[in-house]
Amino acid sequence: DPCRNFHCKKGKVCHMDQKGKATCICQDPAACPPTKDYEHVCGTDNKTYEGTCQLFGTKCQLEGTKMGHQLHLDYMGSCKYIPHCTDYEVAQFPLRMRDWLKNILMQYYERDLATAGLLTEKQRSKIKKIYQNEKRLGAGDHAVELLLHDFEKNYHMYVYPVHWQFHQLDQHPADRLLTHSELAPLRASLVPMEHCITRFFQECDGDQDKLIALKEWCHCFGIKE
Repeated sequence: DPCRNFHCKKGKVCHMDQKGKATCICQDPAACPPTKDYEHVCGTDNKTYEGTCQLFGTKCQLEGTKMGHQLHLDYMGSCKYIPHCTDYEVAQFPLRMRDWLKNILMQYYERDLATAGLLTEKQRSKIKKIYQNEKRLGAGDHAVELLLHDFEKNYHMYVYPVHWQFHQLDQHPADRLLTHSELAPLRASLVPMEHCITRFFQECDGDQDKLIALKEWCHCFGIKE
C-alpha cells in the first residue's frame, strides 16, 4: 500500500492516483469519523466544528481563498462568548498561570512515581525539590493576594515551571523562540477557561516580531533569570 508510510499535513489524506502513486488530497469534512461533544472545536470563523478533522478538512477545501487563509483552530470546545480581557485581568493572569504550571509539574511528578518514565532524570530532580518543600502552596482556587504573596516569598519554586513550559512548547524547531504555531496548542486548550491568554501572549512579544524569546517569556511571568 503506497499510502502506508505516506504523510499528509493536517486537513489532507493520502489517496492513490490512477498510476498507483500516493498523493495528498483534501479530507472530505463529511467523511470525518464521528466525535463526542467534548471533541468539538471552535474555528477563527466563530463556527463550531465537530472536531479538528472537520475543521482542517474545511480549511483545505478553501485553500487559495482569503477565507481559507484566515481559518484556524481558535480554541478547544464549542464556540461561546469570550469576554474582553481588561488591563486588571491581564495583570493578574501571570499569577494564576505560574501557579497552574507549578501544579501541573506536581501532578506529573506524582504520576512519574507510579509510572516511571514520564520525566527525565534532570526534570525529576528539579521537580522533586519543589514537591518536597514544606512551604509549597498546595493546589486550589487561591485569592490573587495569596498567589502574589507566595510568589514573593517562594520565588524559587516558580522559576523551573516557567522555564519548563517554554521548552515544552519550543519544539519545531527548538531555537529558544516561540512561534504562533508553537503557542497554539497551549492557547487553544486554555482560552475557554482563561480568556486573557491571547492578550497575554500578544503582550509577551515585547518587540512585536511575532516571536517570543525565552527572555521575553520569563519577563512576562516576572522571572528574572
